[in-house]
Amino acid sequence: MTLFRRFSAVTLLPLLVACSGGESNKDPVAEAKFKNESRISNEAVTKKQEQDAEYVVNSANRNMFIQEISQVAQRKSTSANVKYLAQSLIAQHTTAQTALQTLAAQKSLILPKGLGGDQADQVGELVALTGAAFDKKYAELLVRTHKMAIEAADDMREEAYDGDIRTFADQQVSTLKQHLEAAEQLEDQLDK
Repeated sequence: MTLFRRFSAVTLLPLLVACSGGESNKDPVAEAKFKNESRISNEAVTKKQEQDAEYVVNSANRNMFIQEISQVAQRKSTSANVKYLAQSLIAQHTTAQTALQTLAAQKSLILPKGLGGDQADQVGELVALTGAAFDKKYAELLVRTHKMAIEAADDMREEAYDGDIRTFADQQVSTLKQHLEAAEQLEDQLDK
């Protein structure tokens, strides 16, 4: 019997480790949304509150994405304009992320601990580029991400169920528009 237990422990241990390793492969954004939806549905709250939670999670993901690609831009770009914008965006999106973390904690919402799958893939594609191609892709990603962020914040400053989330979204719109304008100017400069 002792030999059987040893054999079972030796053969089952790798399987248990392999199964638990799958947890780290989950998409952090999807996992945060799922946990928030589960909590919200258990508390029988409205669809608007689910929408609020999704906005907070997506905003956190966009902030992390912009921070990540901007850190890459600081390391890889040879353009002083790209590096300057990247440095500015890191600082401002870090501040926004901190405010979002505080808001999420107050509302008992879970934020993603890493980038979602699509964003992680985009970072990988960006890292693979060099020179002018890198700079153009970086500017393109900034423009696209900021347009999505502005649209979401615009919607939420009118439609959010929670007043604090509505206020956060309202405060973000002007800053995000400034970031978009700077990214579009950079994109124009790089196209010349």
